[in-house]
Amino acid sequence: MAAVGVLWRIWRSRNWVVSEGKQFSFPALIRQFNQLYDEWVSFPSSSNPLPRVRVLNQPGMTGVASLVCRWDGATRKGSHSEGGMVILNAAREVILARGLQFPVLDDPMVVELLVLHEATLWCRNLGFVDITFKGDAKVIIDKINQKNVRDNRMGALLEEVVHYFNIQPDSRIRFIGRDGNRVAHLVARKALALYPAICRTFDFQTWLNSRM
Repeated sequence: MAAVGVLWRIWRSRNWVVSEGKQFSFPALIRQFNQLYDEWVSFPSSSNPLPRVRVLNQPGMTGVASLVCRWDGATRKGSHSEGGMVILNAAREVILARGLQFPVLDDPMVVELLVLHEATLWCRNLGFVDITFKGDAKVIIDKINQKNVRDNRMGALLEEVVHYFNIQPDSRIRFIGRDGNRVAHLVARKALALYPAICRTFDFQTWLNSRM
């Protein structure tokens, strides 16, 4: 699996260099492989399935067109990083929450972008096409809104996130300050505290309700 993942990322990087004139970045390739690996090992199996979520039947699911997804990252320098994502309805009630872990990554900016990337995939898989993403990573948000994907560390990931917003015209991304992003920050810090336990089995929504 690792060999196939490395070859796949090398092939993708080769295509970007040859077809689009992008600069090859070995650190970026490694980060992309780590993300691919984490996604693969977290995919549900018959012995460890993810819980089924019937989102549209959940209490508080009102004002679908006003849904907001907030995200944040938390980093332990020299060790690992985590992320938090929450979805709020029109009444600003948390209807879904999720934590992420990145065991071998400690670059705060890359972590923020990885969490946003995962948040866009999460919302797309849930069928949310009209949603506002809000976070406190202003540099990243400005790059996405300006469609600026020139970055040696984050170029490939930026390109994928910009592509998401290009094909989802009803979704948008906005900056909010750290105070306004407190709920996502709480999830990210909880995921950091849970390490090395696998946080995808932790009920972040119930935990948040006990804190709010």
